[in-house]
Amino acid sequence: MDDLTNDALINGTNFRTYSENFAVRSDSDDEFSAGAVDGKVEIEDAALNYPKAPKVFDRFYNSSSEEEEEDEVSSSSNYQRRLDYMLQFLDRKLSTSSSPDQPLPEYTSSGSGIGIFKPPVRAPVHPNRPPCIEVRPHPLRETQVGRFLRRIVSVDDGGGPQLWAGSESGIRVWDLKNDIYSGGNEGEEEGTVRYWESAPVAAAALCLVGDGGNRVVWSGHKDGRIICWKMMDFSIAGGRGNSVSRNGFHEVFSWQAYRGPVLSMVVSSYGDMWSGSEGGAVKIWPWEALEKSLSFTVGEKHMASLLVERSYIDLRSQVTQNGAYNSIFSSDIKYMLSDLVGAKVWTASYQSFALWDARTKELLKVLNIDGQIENMSVDSLMEDEMRMKFVSNSKEKAPNSFNFFQRSRNAILGAADAVRRAAAKGGFGDDNRRIEGLVATVDGMIWIGCANGLLVQWDGNGNRLQDLQHHAFAVQSLCTVGTRIWVGYISGIVQVLDLSGKLLGQWMAHQSPVIDLAVGAGYMFTLANHGGIRGWSISSPGPLDNIFRAELSGKEFLYTSLENVKIMAGTWNVAQGRAAPDSLISWIGSSAADVDIVVVGLQEVEMGAGFLAMSAARETMGLEGSSAGQWWLDMIGKMLDEGSTFSRVGSRQLAGLLISMWVRNNIQGHVGDVDVAAVPCGLGRAIGNKGAVGLRMRVYGRVMCFVNCHFAAHLEAVNRRNADFDHVYRTMFFSRPSSILNGAAAGVSSSVQVLRTTNAMSVNPVDVVPELSEADMVVFLGDFNYRLDGISYDEARDFVSQRCFDWLRERDQLRAEMEAGNVFQGMREAVIRFPPTYKFEKHQPGLAGYDSGEKKRIPAWCDRILFRDSRSASVSTCSLDCPVVASVLHYEACMDVTDSDHKPVRCIFNVEVARVDETVRRQEFGEIIRSNEKVKRLLEELAKVPEAIVSTNNIILQNQDTSILRVTNKSRKDEAIYEIVCEGLSTINENGQASDHYPRGSFGFPRWLQVNPAAGIIQGDQTAEIAIRHEEFQTLEEFVDGVPQNFWCEDARDKEAMLLIKVRGSCTTETKCHRIRVRYSITGKRTPMNRKANNPLPSQTNLLRSDFKLSGSCDVVDHLRNLNSP
Repeated sequence: MDDLTNDALINGTNFRTYSENFAVRSDSDDEFSAGAVDGKVEIEDAALNYPKAPKVFDRFYNSSSEEEEEDEVSSSSNYQRRLDYMLQFLDRKLSTSSSPDQPLPEYTSSGSGIGIFKPPVRAPVHPNRPPCIEVRPHPLRETQVGRFLRRIVSVDDGGGPQLWAGSESGIRVWDLKNDIYSGGNEGEEEGTVRYWESAPVAAAALCLVGDGGNRVVWSGHKDGRIICWKMMDFSIAGGRGNSVSRNGFHEVFSWQAYRGPVLSMVVSSYGDMWSGSEGGAVKIWPWEALEKSLSFTVGEKHMASLLVERSYIDLRSQVTQNGAYNSIFSSDIKYMLSDLVGAKVWTASYQSFALWDARTKELLKVLNIDGQIENMSVDSLMEDEMRMKFVSNSKEKAPNSFNFFQRSRNAILGAADAVRRAAAKGGFGDDNRRIEGLVATVDGMIWIGCANGLLVQWDGNGNRLQDLQHHAFAVQSLCTVGTRIWVGYISGIVQVLDLSGKLLGQWMAHQSPVIDLAVGAGYMFTLANHGGIRGWSISSPGPLDNIFRAELSGKEFLYTSLENVKIMAGTWNVAQGRAAPDSLISWIGSSAADVDIVVVGLQEVEMGAGFLAMSAARETMGLEGSSAGQWWLDMIGKMLDEGSTFSRVGSRQLAGLLISMWVRNNIQGHVGDVDVAAVPCGLGRAIGNKGAVGLRMRVYGRVMCFVNCHFAAHLEAVNRRNADFDHVYRTMFFSRPSSILNGAAAGVSSSVQVLRTTNAMSVNPVDVVPELSEADMVVFLGDFNYRLDGISYDEARDFVSQRCFDWLRERDQLRAEMEAGNVFQGMREAVIRFPPTYKFEKHQPGLAGYDSGEKKRIPAWCDRILFRDSRSASVSTCSLDCPVVASVLHYEACMDVTDSDHKPVRCIFNVEVARVDETVRRQEFGEIIRSNEKVKRLLEELAKVPEAIVSTNNIILQNQDTSILRVTNKSRKDEAIYEIVCEGLSTINENGQASDHYPRGSFGFPRWLQVNPAAGIIQGDQTAEIAIRHEEFQTLEEFVDGVPQNFWCEDARDKEAMLLIKVRGSCTTETKCHRIRVRYSITGKRTPMNRKANNPLPSQTNLLRSDFKLSGSCDVVDHLRNLNSP
């Protein structure tokens, strides 16, 4: 489960709560009142006061036997896991001690639970967002190198929706119909829904488009290839997939589309596939070629590839040949969309976009982001230049003076082009207005999302209507379902808007940018930059959310797993020295055998003015490390048997500060997402002689941070030390370590980091939540340099020799400042029972080694280890409300080590971590849907499709006739959404019978047919009129390598298209279908569409009115399908 601590983004100026229209009310709302906001609008619905489910075990005896019989082995395993968690829960409640080692007493600083120092709020179900399904829980970054998911798309071929994902190395498929609430198979990623994975591909998938008509999915790749994949047939073998292997299914065929990457793809309303690449390249792959290629056998795969590869239509070349030139034809085509309502295709670059006619493929308009029409003409010289570049094959040379002028103009235009493209890519210029997403809504509007968070609404003709902004961060993805628009942001926020742009709800969907959205099976799926996928009910925000929240919270004990981790943290100011092997064994090696994680913080690894200046310069170039630091890493790694027993997972050096972590190999699969940070606190907050370095990682899904500090020295510098801590705590921002080699993912991450920084500049720094405050556990270690006050050197030596540490602690500056709430607010430290660790003469053993020189520095506990876990005043036991509980088993100094003027200190923590078993939780989610009567009733209400009738089911067109088809919404209050597609085509024989029926790929219309509008909204008790028109399209062109080669007359036989009208409600993916036959009579004969004798065909006219009414029943639709169609 993600943490809850980015609520500052929601609670700021732009955010009030996860929904303004649907208030969150649960039994535990009072606990989260700090994150709530005034002004909520409550719904008068009993669901909002739904009681929390009792924590009882009755459900194990009331489970539906039908579900158990579907997969007996899986159910048995899942029930065993539930029982194990129940026993674990009872054991926690009944036991008096969870560890054989009794923890040491602790001291807690003042200031706990205040502001940025309070522990982050946790809960079994996030209180400020709707409950969701974890399709793929947040994977550890280290396991995803070269495998990050980049795009998702949901495709339904009639057999059930499938979720396809394109990664850097292949394709994944999820069965949303059968497996959405199931677990994974052994060997797969833990907690992930069972999936199918393709054989590895050579380059990352950058775009995906589904074709339910042909039952294929197309993927565009970084190497310029487009790959065709056959959709899985999950109806075979009880929903376990088709005969191909679950892991390693192969492509149908592929071809080289571009030399550069395939950046975008879309299927038009006429079934053609459009694709875009770098430099404004737009190609169309005609439906006829795609259809023919899919008919080849496996052995003819190379022929299919060659056929499609040479069939493209090069739109950029054709447009420039016609004399038009524009910046969009030199900028990368990042986004495409098909406007079904207006039968157009939109192609977008960084700051401009073009509108194309989907049927004729003509360029209609080019606009910039401000809505201004860009000039599509060129002067005569430019026209000559373009013609010479794209058309002319002549090698004749013009006069020298003209050649010189032309070359100069070419150079200027080329340079201007390069400048424009560099600016568009973020090098400079107005980058924050860059287009980041497009979506077409069912009302015919187009929405564009920008890098500055702006949402711009356009009509279908490219007229800018309005712009609005609900969030200050960059838009990353857009999707629409019914009458709602979903927006994903780089901050991890998801917003839901209505078609007018009004904000309905918003919440933190991921702790990572939401890079893609897809809708299917009643869920909106969000893909995060880290690769996690979540499914949100398309009705959210709504009354269902509170029922699920209450039910899932009541079943917490069924899906909560407790893990135990032992962590050793050690700190040592090495005074630019190097340790003997025996010293390292005494400090670390002697205790490493019993721990799972080792964290080491060193200070003064290397110092000196020259080194500090060089280190500061290297930091500005993103470089770090030194030979001395590497020596320490190598020595400690050798002592820990690095490679065989432990593995080093991360390190960071800032001048003389060094922190590093080693993890035992047997838990390394549960530790990852390692990030590093450095904060200088020296001269001008720029030099690293003082400061901090940090490591952040996820351990069993929980965030832990370790910070190694070196604060200001000298007895009187208490306020400077306090200020150093405050500066480190507030400004430590973590980033990916440079040692992780992941080019593709790093590229995404770097762009995300730039946008984060850019957007953060517009946010009030006071309102920014420090990243350390978002962690479940924070450990500060290092040379804090706090001294003993009000005591002389001799007095301190006497108390140390008598081991009277209680009295010395009363003189401790750090303890006094913590009591006053001035530093380390809310943090804990085990009671000190070892002598002061500073200052000693090197190589002088025992307590006699304290500084006896001229300065006689007073002994002090400079070297300390403090921590903060998830505990608060109200919750102290480990649970999903308090997921990390740490106790100190050992806190000691190694007084026998004499290699430095400081003694090394170590602290061993026993850490309990509560985590969610996402597989079990997902199954509980499905159980609630199946068994909860209130949920079933609400879902049935939401899934209702308004009854609709159509005016006719038979239309005959001739000589560019136009027929009006009427669709009436019989519901008085509910909106009906309709979409018209072409299900298939037939040829009419001499007897007037339909024959040679074949499905229409991509459900696209034939070119002789125009349906306008092909989608829309019908208000209650209203009628929509759709124009069905025959368009003159008597010739077809065959393109080879982008150039038309052959022309031939269209088939002169009469044709019949089977139109499918899909009607659904405003908030559901369920549909009811009506089929309409549209016959085109090119011969002029009015061949009757044979009917049964008791249903004669009414007389035809060019403008068809309401011949008869077709009920909304699917039975009638099935009856009509059987009429004379093959």
